[in-house]
Amino acid sequence: MSAMRRDMGIAALGEARLWLGTPYRHQASLRGIGCDCLGLLRGVWRGLYGAEPEAVPPYSGTWAESAAPGTDPLTEAALRHLVPVPGPVAEAAPRAGDVLLFAFRRHLPARHCAIATGDGAMIHAHDGACVAEVALTGWWRRHQTGVFRFPEAGPIRLTRNQLQRSASRPRHP
Repeated sequence: MSAMRRDMGIAALGEARLWLGTPYRHQASLRGIGCDCLGLLRGVWRGLYGAEPEAVPPYSGTWAESAAPGTDPLTEAALRHLVPVPGPVAEAAPRAGDVLLFAFRRHLPARHCAIATGDGAMIHAHDGACVAEVALTGWWRRHQTGVFRFPEAGPIRLTRNQLQRSASRPRHP
């Protein structure tokens, strides 16, 4: 793994940790105000690169709802803008800053995303809770459908606060 890619993962994790405690708000993406799982990912992207790569169309907040038959919008967007980690998903050990996608049924498209901490945990937002760092348990691993990395880019804007947050894991239940 290149130093740039490793630094990008550390930067992404630092950005994600800045969002801890942000309340859940469907389709929002404002740190400290509200976000959903995709809003968290969008906010991390903006922290790393600036503007988002594309506008996000409206989407349902219901996990059980499927996209149009034969489509998987979350995975398709990840393939357009992120770097897929090769190999079977079950064998991929997520690294700090990796983007994880989840489907709640095998036949349904991915409907949830999170950012891996690299130490068996992830940061995500879900209905009824604030953005939190939680264990990446067997249940989550069984529902994982993809692992992606943020692409290498120009200069990474790592602040001292991001470096400190990525180096020390906050205490969460």
